[in-house]
Amino acid sequence: MKNKQVKFLKQLLETPSATGCETPVAQLVRDRLAPFADEVATDVMGSVHATLKGAGGGPSLMLSAHMDEIGLMVTYISDDGFLSVAAVGGVDAAILPGMRVDVHASGSVEPLRGVVGRKPIHLIDPDERKKVTPIDKLVIDLGIPAKKVKKLVSVGDVITFGVGFERFGEGMAVSRAFDDKAGVWIGTRVLEKLAKGKRQSGDFIFAATVQEEIGTRGAQTSAYGVHPDVGLAFDVTHATDYPGIEQSKYGKIVCGGGPVIARGPNINPAVFERLVAAAEAEGLPYQLEAEPSVTGTDARSIQVARGGIPTGLVSVPLRYMHTPTEVVCLADLDATVKLIERFVRDLDESACFVPGMEDFRTPLEDEEDNAERDLAAEARADAPAHETAAERRFDETGVA
Repeated sequence: MKNKQVKFLKQLLETPSATGCETPVAQLVRDRLAPFADEVATDVMGSVHATLKGAGGGPSLMLSAHMDEIGLMVTYISDDGFLSVAAVGGVDAAILPGMRVDVHASGSVEPLRGVVGRKPIHLIDPDERKKVTPIDKLVIDLGIPAKKVKKLVSVGDVITFGVGFERFGEGMAVSRAFDDKAGVWIGTRVLEKLAKGKRQSGDFIFAATVQEEIGTRGAQTSAYGVHPDVGLAFDVTHATDYPGIEQSKYGKIVCGGGPVIARGPNINPAVFERLVAAAEAEGLPYQLEAEPSVTGTDARSIQVARGGIPTGLVSVPLRYMHTPTEVVCLADLDATVKLIERFVRDLDESACFVPGMEDFRTPLEDEEDNAERDLAAEARADAPAHETAAERRFDETGVA
């Protein structure tokens, strides 16, 4: 990954976007894609739709990735100036004590640094040490007088983990919010690459969606509003290549093993097959993931929008999901961009996504083909008898 692309990825990851407060990242996406997209629009939910018009009559494709990240919300401010909070999305209470956080206070331009307090081990009873403190029993200390806290902070203000992006190891990176800022980065890169090359056959729409972490709500409204012929969701999935994960139960998913293509009832079979074909045509490593029910991604909402949209799901392996130390292999992100770009370019007018009907031909189509064959036969029959085989070949093909 080139340094300028790493810089944009870092900017996405470190721009706060707790669910329901995605506006700062939405502005980044609009600014980034304005020079490339034919149209950039934002719907009433806050999802950004960047469209690149197709040059032919191929199916339109919507690629969806969500902008929101998990976080906390202020529910109460004590007389002493300590904040009580609730989870926004799937936050693990066990990881919070001792963490530094950013409070995005209504009365402050810059985030306020806070710490999630916990009694020191010396003051905790032995039995209590074995228990996870519930989120509603934790408090956030801002280190400022109570009067100032109440002036700056309001109930409903959101809080994000106080950490950012860092490269480490060999080709690895760690940050909060790779779920799913990685997808936002991939969506922008795919659109940029499509815009710089020969135009794809059908329209391509990148939907940077909101509120995935509380029920794929942005994907639901985007799929209805855009109404694409084909949908493709991108998200992260659980890497199972570290201790404590049972691969016989969750599958073998490896960081650095390439993009992960999902298969199951939430996935259209033809979309799945085309994704695999695209990976193989590009010579890309890829992994398969079984999804025996609906997925916890934008794909669940896209598939059942309106009268149904043929949908696929591509992910990258992620270690330690929904923690401040989510880990990815950067090469997996680059490979996913190549996979999706090839998938888009291979879509044409002949694509069929109705299960079991891929090879079906209507009587009218058969009749048209038969008529073309009959005309060709008549033309051959009308050719002069003295015409040589070489002359006939030249008449038919223009090549001697």
